[in-house]
Amino acid sequence: MENNIRKFRKIHNLTQIELADKTNVTRQTIIAIEKNKYDPSLKLAFKIAKLLKVPMEKIFILNDIGNNKR
Repeated sequence: MENNIRKFRKIHNLTQIELADKTNVTRQTIIAIEKNKYDPSLKLAFKIAKLLKVPMEKIFILNDIGNNKR
């Protein structure tokens, strides 16, 4: 899965730490998600999308449906 979190975070002038604080995760979690090294839980993905005021489909892009590769 890929994502556009950084793009939408910058549009809202949020730092990684601010996004982390508002979603109750660590800055390291946000960094890992932005670098596509960690896929967030569905709950966290919804929180991020709601906070950034963007539909989840515009933030998170699912690649290789039906394939277990990342």
